[in-house]
Amino acid sequence: MIQSIPVQYTLRPASPEAHLFEVTVTVLQPAKNGQVFFLPAWIPGSYMIREFSKHIVSLSAEASGKTVALRQLDKNRWQAEPAKGALTLRYQVYAYDLSVRGAYLDAERGFFNGTSVFLAADGYQDEPCTVDIHGPDGKFYADWKVATSLPAADIKKKSGFGRYQASNYDELIDHPVELGNFKKVSFKACGVPHEFVVSGRFQGDLKRLAEDTRKICEYQIQLFGEPAPFDRYVFMLFVGKDIYGGLEHRASTALVANRDDLPAPGAAEISDGYLKLLGLISHEYFHSWNVKRMKPAAFTPYDLNREGHTRLLWAFEGITSYYDDLALVRCGLIDEKRYLGLLAETITGVQRGAGRLKQTLEQSSFEAWTKYYRQDENSPNSIVSYYTKGSLAALALDLLIRRDSKGKQSLDDVMRALWAKWLADGKGLEEDEWEKIAIEATGLKLKPFFDLALRSTQDLPLAELLASQGVELKFEAAQGASDRGGVVDAFAGKPAPLTLGVKTAADAAGVKLAQVLDGGAAQAAGLSGGDVVVAVDKLRAVDLDKQIARYQAGDKIKLHAFRRDELMSFDVTLQPAAEDTCRLKLLPNGGKWIASR
Repeated sequence: MIQSIPVQYTLRPASPEAHLFEVTVTVLQPAKNGQVFFLPAWIPGSYMIREFSKHIVSLSAEASGKTVALRQLDKNRWQAEPAKGALTLRYQVYAYDLSVRGAYLDAERGFFNGTSVFLAADGYQDEPCTVDIHGPDGKFYADWKVATSLPAADIKKKSGFGRYQASNYDELIDHPVELGNFKKVSFKACGVPHEFVVSGRFQGDLKRLAEDTRKICEYQIQLFGEPAPFDRYVFMLFVGKDIYGGLEHRASTALVANRDDLPAPGAAEISDGYLKLLGLISHEYFHSWNVKRMKPAAFTPYDLNREGHTRLLWAFEGITSYYDDLALVRCGLIDEKRYLGLLAETITGVQRGAGRLKQTLEQSSFEAWTKYYRQDENSPNSIVSYYTKGSLAALALDLLIRRDSKGKQSLDDVMRALWAKWLADGKGLEEDEWEKIAIEATGLKLKPFFDLALRSTQDLPLAELLASQGVELKFEAAQGASDRGGVVDAFAGKPAPLTLGVKTAADAAGVKLAQVLDGGAAQAAGLSGGDVVVAVDKLRAVDLDKQIARYQAGDKIKLHAFRRDELMSFDVTLQPAAEDTCRLKLLPNGGKWIASR
């Protein structure tokens, strides 16, 4: 025990087979009226109440060798009886969440976010703390190591087990930890040491991954200006099957992806899967500036016991989503045409959702806690993503600034002005402050744009703004379920195929309607999300698109479907697909903004 550190933690993978971490927290001078402890209800960067306290399996307290009674105050807070001397809580946490948001432990690896395992000592959140991280017992775990960006105090050089320190509780929970026999590659970006840790079973070219990541990092550091806002950075990637996601932290990021997304040894090209992974890496790294430091005032400080509402998520997630793919072309990993292909798919995704006509970007941001993170079968009809439409608002703003300043300014200048403001005062942004800084930085009259893009449900003027940069946009009907738009040399103008206006999912009994879209033939006939179509005109339902392809627009067909356990029949009038699929055409000498730095 260190007498000068008021709060001290220990963590041990006590039972990997049972997925249990054992944690202790010691408070040297507990509150006289009984020390209160709490576990966060959510994790910054993922705007949903997660109720991490549900994973606490056992909880006890002692002081001076005697048991101290604990009383639960609510879902995530406990109070100890008054105690003399240092007070220690001991508890176990069940860890079997493979996502980047929680904690995971088995015989292969361990991972945790501090929000899932470290009870906060109320009243001591601003005080320094330490955590001693131990490895599991037994020879089987002899090769386990630690990867984290948490500052080291006294650790074993080879394994990394030992004591780490944090200046306060907020810092403690902002450094996730990976445990296991992972692979690691290192590199420097603008002189800053970076580590890339990969766990899981895979075959991949980690040297190439490190080199490509270095290019992304250097572009972003140079965009905001050196030095980087951290002395060291750690990427932690777990690869498996059918997983994808990332979560940003102040000097690290936790990532999960498909193992096949890693670059294959000897492969010259960037596969679609690897491109998706690079975009994720770029996105989370950009957050090092945009939301981990520059952030809404509503997040300074975070209230981890309840929702923190802001209308600015479009700026912190949407703008990050704009720059994540843009960084790939600006650092030389892909060319302009491939970037435009990614952009076309984003435009298509937004255009196909009727929710864009019902929810503004500010509403999408504010309602993230109850709508975006709690989606159901009707979500495409009722909400719009502050990630995707937010990225298109960022694109439109960038192109507008470039056009109206005659190429002298861009969104880059706004981001640098925001960064300079944070470096000067370290304060969060009030709800109207982002727009004010953008207007001041450019000297342009941007309020009409913000009113349209953020506070109305009108479509963004993308065709007009892209045309000003030599890119032509046209919406055409999708030519099949896999057609998400892209770059073309010429607009084809192909006839619109028939569609039911649904999104489907596999089901053993037939074809499940995951979502029924507004204005579509299925909705007009009375079909609903969750229905399982079993027959199309008395033939077994297998592939709905193929089965209706031989009909004509206006033809009536009969669908049989199960709703719960009830067989129902529906008379459907077939419709042609809407023109909602984006095609982009790069004109001669067009698209120069894409690669400009």
